[in-house]
Amino acid sequence: MHPLGAGQTTIPEEGPIMTQILMKTSAGDIQLQMYDDKAPDTVANFLKLVDQGFYDGLHFHRVIEQFMLQGGCPNSRNPDDQRAGTGGPGWKIPCEQSALAMSHDRPGLLSMANAGPDTGGSQFFLTTVECPWLDGNHAIFGEVVSGMDIVMAIESCQKGPGDRPVQPQQIISVSRN
Repeated sequence: MHPLGAGQTTIPEEGPIMTQILMKTSAGDIQLQMYDDKAPDTVANFLKLVDQGFYDGLHFHRVIEQFMLQGGCPNSRNPDDQRAGTGGPGWKIPCEQSALAMSHDRPGLLSMANAGPDTGGSQFFLTTVECPWLDGNHAIFGEVVSGMDIVMAIESCQKGPGDRPVQPQQIISVSRN
């Protein structure tokens, strides 16, 4: 890194700038770093929704221990809605080959949920363990850089039918940081 001058910040000499996201949840804050360089189209889709406030007020509608937390369904605004988990933004995006080539090799990865190839939209999940069976099927487009304890706290909540949290786990807001 090299200084820009008195009173100015420094910039990295190498590497792309990665978008930072703050996800405020009812359990606490999760800081995410987008993979702008490896999944630019998937990240652009997510950021479009973030900038529109699409995720604000939604809930994690599916939480599976030793696997992941899933959110991003507009029908989850009411956590008791039976349609939670079935909705999207009104469009579908193709799976980026570069994002599919990455491995779900650790907890804390942000990946696009889908119902098959090229059906992603707004739903995403955060892994809580290594998930190699997802490789090649779900586009990874970011990772947790702070707040993994919050992810794990949500994962450990009591679940009811359909892996839905008994006590709703809200995504209060999602914004660029």
